[in-house]
Amino acid sequence: MTETLADLIACEDVLMFVNAAITSTGQREFRHHEGEQRLSLGFLHAYMLHNYRDLYAASLALDINDHNAALIVRNLLEHAAEADAGRRRAEGRIIARRLESLPPQRVYRLFGALRRARVNNRRTRAIMRDWLAARPDPAFDAVKYRGAVKAVARHAHLDLDGETGAFLFKPHTVRAFQKPIFESWRRAHYEHGALYGLPYTVAEGFAVKHGIPRAVFLERIEPRLTRRERLGLQENARRRKVEAVAADLTAMPLTRLATYVLALPLDERAARRAELTTALRASARRAAGGRAGTWGKVAAVLDDSFSTTGSAQKKRRPLAVALAGHFLLEALAGAGEYVPLWTSGRSDALLLYPYGPTPLGERIVDGLDTAPDRLVIVSDGWDNAPPGLAAEVLRVWRTRLDPGRRVAVTHLNPVYDADDFDVRRLAPTVPTAGIRDAEDLPALVELARFAEGRVGLAELRAHLDEQVARFLGTPHDLDTPHDLGRTP
Repeated sequence: MTETLADLIACEDVLMFVNAAITSTGQREFRHHEGEQRLSLGFLHAYMLHNYRDLYAASLALDINDHNAALIVRNLLEHAAEADAGRRRAEGRIIARRLESLPPQRVYRLFGALRRARVNNRRTRAIMRDWLAARPDPAFDAVKYRGAVKAVARHAHLDLDGETGAFLFKPHTVRAFQKPIFESWRRAHYEHGALYGLPYTVAEGFAVKHGIPRAVFLERIEPRLTRRERLGLQENARRRKVEAVAADLTAMPLTRLATYVLALPLDERAARRAELTTALRASARRAAGGRAGTWGKVAAVLDDSFSTTGSAQKKRRPLAVALAGHFLLEALAGAGEYVPLWTSGRSDALLLYPYGPTPLGERIVDGLDTAPDRLVIVSDGWDNAPPGLAAEVLRVWRTRLDPGRRVAVTHLNPVYDADDFDVRRLAPTVPTAGIRDAEDLPALVELARFAEGRVGLAELRAHLDEQVARFLGTPHDLDTPHDLGRTP
């Protein structure tokens, strides 16, 4: 009995941490300050590191956010002495794979944190060296992230090629570089035309130095803009009411696109309805992939209450997740078998804004009344109109009306509750998972089933084994323990 109880506690601990690692970025939320978020999240990381190190490392293979992925990597490397050689090798593989998927600026900040913490063991240096060597264009990185690359090179004792070393540490002693981007940087100090061969963020500084008009600079640098830079410039130009470069909205990730749409004034959203709706649906179909149209009849309860305002750091983020989830669930459902129910009672998804209380109980009743195959709830879980109604509705539904679980009910929560070290739950009978990006919704619905208490630690470990094997691109045999999913 003791072992069973320990396994149950371990399963709950891991799920609690995964929910936090998906939703929290240590920034202020609607109901919690930044300090509360960081303190709560820091405790969870320390608890997992020292009690479930193997599962803590394995969570890098899940859809946790970049902030927490970087924290996990840092903690594993800082406390390397606490693991044996086999564990360190296994962690090294998954760390290297996760670093490949992180934005480069995030990785350079992580390396900077390791340098300041004086983490300089052989494994850390090897991870830094291998990550830099695998970059698709090291010369580009040396220009765009020059200060960070210099710091990493010093800290990891990297053996740079002659020209890169000269560019980083003594660039003004070289009369001419062979690498075009290095030579563009050298010439950009005195030649206007050369700066257009540089990354936008670097070229912008030279443009200001040379007094180049903004409109002229943007027109000539446009071919070198990334998708995110284009969108940022377009939004900035909209606020200033000036002409800007065009961004391809259909190619944007779904949740980021939803965030962009919600930042637009209502009048502009209405005027651009066809363009924005087409882009959202295209992005949703891309996110759904092969699952499109396979979920049968789906009812969604979507939170657009006032609390979805978020915070200054995460402005309208909960509402953006709900809006993106709306379009993704529409793509996942069978043709004509999707019923969206917004807490405000509004039906025009494109013109949403945070408003009113959160009558989740009423909307859940409406959703179940449509006899769906799946009911998906996207909300921060603060059911307050009236308080507690959602929990009672779900309890009665599960225990009396649908004990056989014909309808799959899942609650996805985009907001971390610092007080409870978890996302807020609606009812013990309904699985809850944290969500940050709507694109992860299908995988999180699968993960949420572990929160129902009907599967134990062994099944959760097997699931993590499978995710790690897929993440690393290695064959997986469920009869053979994976070295990250089980204690050796």
